[in-house]
Amino acid sequence: LKGGVDQYIGGIEHAILHLLYARFFNKLLRDEGLIENDEPFNNLLTQGMVLKDGAKMSKSKGNTVDPAEMIEKYGADTVRLFILFAAPPTQDLEWSDSGLEGSYRFVTKIYRLVSNFISDSQSHAIASLDTDALNKAQKDIRQKTHQTLGKITDDMSRRHSFNTAIAALMELTNALAKFKDTDEQSMAVRAESIDIILKSLSPITPHICHYLWSALGNEAAIINETWPNTDETALTQDEVQIIVQVNGKLRAKLMLSTDMDKAQVEFQALADENIVKFTEGKSVVKVIVVPNKLVNIVVK
Repeated sequence: LKGGVDQYIGGIEHAILHLLYARFFNKLLRDEGLIENDEPFNNLLTQGMVLKDGAKMSKSKGNTVDPAEMIEKYGADTVRLFILFAAPPTQDLEWSDSGLEGSYRFVTKIYRLVSNFISDSQSHAIASLDTDALNKAQKDIRQKTHQTLGKITDDMSRRHSFNTAIAALMELTNALAKFKDTDEQSMAVRAESIDIILKSLSPITPHICHYLWSALGNEAAIINETWPNTDETALTQDEVQIIVQVNGKLRAKLMLSTDMDKAQVEFQALADENIVKFTEGKSVVKVIVVPNKLVNIVVK
């Protein structure tokens, strides 16, 4: 046999029993030639404790929370979301009723987002996504969507940082909620973003995502869908913010096309109204252009 367990998750109190004995038997089996791996677990994640009022939950202390009661009040998805969002998995989690309320509001926002899209789709056509036909607002939403997807894929699969993945999804949801255009390409962009949001949230809030996925007309259950892929072309920016300095001091910020060469960027920087105030009547000694980032004008 080759290879050990891919991922072991357990509390620090397991180090004396589970981990110690697992390593002992693994070494024994290896020495007997029955397995090849030296260690029983390829990766170890030691999760933190759930605290209430700063102390570990304990019946003797009377500071426990009844999960059934919380699930009855807020739903299982909200409780799952709060636990994963409240702290990184390796740190202690302080139980918070207000935190639960915030998680419930986010689940509700997801429901409204998809419901509004379904309502709009009943009176507005959804075209096939044509990336060459998108306007700036549509491109911005796609860029935000695929930037978020790239981040949460890394956060969840490699870093196990579920709280930052959820935070990124909250930002994307807020941005998409403000984008209410209903022309054919806007509807296509919204559909793509909602598809990615639901698939990304499904491991965290499976019930609401399953319901909304079905409400969108999908026949297969969302649990059987594959993880979405990041479209690298969506991450390409048409414009970028350029910082313009005069003698090392910030004097202007310009939005310029990423296609501009150094000479064009230099011309735009020197012609800017704010920059003229600090260069007029002075000699320009040097102009340093860092592509898509910075222009520093040296004058005397």
